[in-house]
Amino acid sequence: MSEKIIKWGFIGCGEVTKKKSGPAFQKVEGSEVVAVMSRDGSKAKAYAEERGIRKWYDDAQELIDDPEVNAIYIATPPSSHATYAIMSMKAGKPAYIEKPMAVTYEECTRINRISRETGVPCFVAYYRRYLPYFIKVKQLVEEGVIGNVINIQIRFAQPPRDLDYNRNNLPWRVQADIAGGGYFYDLAPHQIDLLQEMFGCILEASGYKSNRGGLYPAEDTLSACFQFDNGLVGSGSWCFVAHESAKEDRIEIIGDKGMICFSVFSFDPIALHTERGREEIHIENPEHVQQPLIQAVVDHLLGKSICTCDGESATLTNWVMDKILGKI
Repeated sequence: MSEKIIKWGFIGCGEVTKKKSGPAFQKVEGSEVVAVMSRDGSKAKAYAEERGIRKWYDDAQELIDDPEVNAIYIATPPSSHATYAIMSMKAGKPAYIEKPMAVTYEECTRINRISRETGVPCFVAYYRRYLPYFIKVKQLVEEGVIGNVINIQIRFAQPPRDLDYNRNNLPWRVQADIAGGGYFYDLAPHQIDLLQEMFGCILEASGYKSNRGGLYPAEDTLSACFQFDNGLVGSGSWCFVAHESAKEDRIEIIGDKGMICFSVFSFDPIALHTERGREEIHIENPEHVQQPLIQAVVDHLLGKSICTCDGESATLTNWVMDKILGKI
């Protein structure tokens, strides 16, 4: 882009934009938020006024058509990601999409096709790749601290959320037509994306899903296995209706000289197990967790560097999830 500053328009101004991402767009060098949009105009107006943003809209096309806006942040539920991303790119404006990229692998490929045809880039908010905590995990692996990696294990369990019991008004994250699936489709993308960033493309994946809690129609319990292109194999289990005592957020990278254990959402200290015993590594992340990735996206658009957190790489994660869920 020839512009010296990226002027963002937000489509969606919900919870994720309030701390994780929104303030970062204002703080990173070469970036400014000039407009926000929500279907609820009063919500968009309040959001804009609270943050000193000059313009607000209740129509996405009007925001995209705003001549001052030259890039679009899509922070809506996944069912609308493809529509808004394609609208943005056809208008010549790069898109930065919240994860997962879309509700299906097929929708991801549509987004990528439009990106190629228009020559307009698309990025996806797999911001954990850029956080110091996970960069440290990758560094330990690459330095051979635990030797040759021979197996990967994901274990995740959490109790139901209060909203999950409201049958008359279920959260969108457990409505498959909006979210793509249940909580697995909302949370597992971060885990799968990180592992592919560290170990390469997953070429085979399969799984079993079940609804054990009966709180909502979507799956709430899953088991899966997968294999990377280098032959490394792994497995995962997810339960979103577990008892509080079973709560767990853990990935184990098992090597022939040790093991690395880390969390994806709670940021527990990284545990390194080697012949020296168990060591804990404490790594602090920035206040606004998307800020390092947003800076990378802005730098990419300004021609300063290359950000690889794009639609092509994000599509691989949707493919793995769809394979595990039996959608493809």
